[in-house]
Amino acid sequence: MGGKAEEGGEAKLGLTCAKKDLSDWYNDIALKSGLVDFSEVRGFMFIKPYGYAIWEKIQGALDKKLKASGHANAYAPALIPEKLLSKEKEHVEGFAPEGFVVTEAGSGKLAERLVLRPTSETVIHASYAKWVRSWRDLPVLWNYWNSVFRSEIKMTKLFIRTCEFLWQEGHTVHATEAEAKEEVMLIARFYRQLMEEELAVPVVVGKKTEKEKFAGAVETVSLEALMPDGKALQMGTSHNLGQNFSKAFGITYLDEKQTRKHAWQTSWGVSTRLIGSVIMVHGDDKGLVLPPRIAPIQLAIVPIVYDETREAVMKKATGIAAMLGKELSVKLDDRDGYTPGWKFNEWELKGVPLRMEIGPKDVEKGQVVLVRRDTGEKAFVADKDVGKVVPATLEKIQASLFAKAKQFLESSTVNADSYDALKKAISQKRIVSTGWCGSAACEGKIQDDTTATIRIISLDAKATKVCVCCGKKAKHSVLIARSY
Repeated sequence: MGGKAEEGGEAKLGLTCAKKDLSDWYNDIALKSGLVDFSEVRGFMFIKPYGYAIWEKIQGALDKKLKASGHANAYAPALIPEKLLSKEKEHVEGFAPEGFVVTEAGSGKLAERLVLRPTSETVIHASYAKWVRSWRDLPVLWNYWNSVFRSEIKMTKLFIRTCEFLWQEGHTVHATEAEAKEEVMLIARFYRQLMEEELAVPVVVGKKTEKEKFAGAVETVSLEALMPDGKALQMGTSHNLGQNFSKAFGITYLDEKQTRKHAWQTSWGVSTRLIGSVIMVHGDDKGLVLPPRIAPIQLAIVPIVYDETREAVMKKATGIAAMLGKELSVKLDDRDGYTPGWKFNEWELKGVPLRMEIGPKDVEKGQVVLVRRDTGEKAFVADKDVGKVVPATLEKIQASLFAKAKQFLESSTVNADSYDALKKAISQKRIVSTGWCGSAACEGKIQDDTTATIRIISLDAKATKVCVCCGKKAKHSVLIARSY
């Protein structure tokens, strides 16, 4: 947006209808709302200030939880010597195909190839091996805010799958297996709170299968959300690494009895993919719909001015913006050369949760007009009540967005007690709850026949009686869906 106002005062948005083409609709919103753009390097995105401001809101909410629970932020190098990756063969197998390799520095060849981090386990653990000596050094509860690089050139989707993306990755070291397991679930709980309470995106939580778990992990806990096209999106993961990396990198400590032991470790992360989930879950054919808690602008005030009443309208608008701006993120749109209608469209496109309109009649009546982005509902609010009604309305919007998304997830989740029912449900873009015997053969057959995968093994649900694929006794209750 920006530039000169369109003739007639209406912004020509040119958004693709979501029902016509969800992919084009998604790209239109991401680009035209000013969140992001394609860069000059294929597969890499340029995050604009508006998009980065959303990431800062997400980052701030999670960072607060991590620090309150004793975690500290650190930073590790972006380049990893290839020899470190080779120390953990399973890890190399998981990420070698995705890596960018640096072979030259300046005008000379490097003695050893360096890999731009696809994730930082290896380079971080090599340092942990130097620093961890005694039980007194544990636990190490460190988190890293950085970017990672993966060769996703053929599958670029803004925020969802790009060659570089922003994320946080936690890497912790513990004295016991029990402590590591507790850490994995603590982080999964933090992630769920972030996604549901801040992003208003409901998730299901469970363990990954052996095939789908993180390379090098003993166990992976995943949080999955359902997108409007029936595909699951992996929102975040928390990994129990066991002693796999501590044995590969020699991370040992002397316990209180002076016995040398290998440490237990975890890693975990969420990324700017979360912004993509917000676009898809909440957006509509007018553009973004942002939950108030992560919106860079929570309230846009649009004065409707005429020459003879400009001073009175602007005085009121400025006063309200100053008052509400003490607690909320408020934008007073006092730009000249743009009609109110054009401004309305722009703030709708950008997903601002609440719009306030103030015109000459509103000054006379001692009121303002509030318009909700999520429902379009208008309300006339007396000036004396604005300070209470605006924050309360924002909380209602936050709750309403989550409730709507939760209802969609629940209505889109179906049970399947036969293979035909499974295939039919997947073809209808559903997420399927069913039983699985635990065999790789059945897991592979399901994927081959439906292009869907087992997204999670339920943590608490009891297995149904039989495996949906082979009919044998089920070991697990699982959720199956196509995915991004």
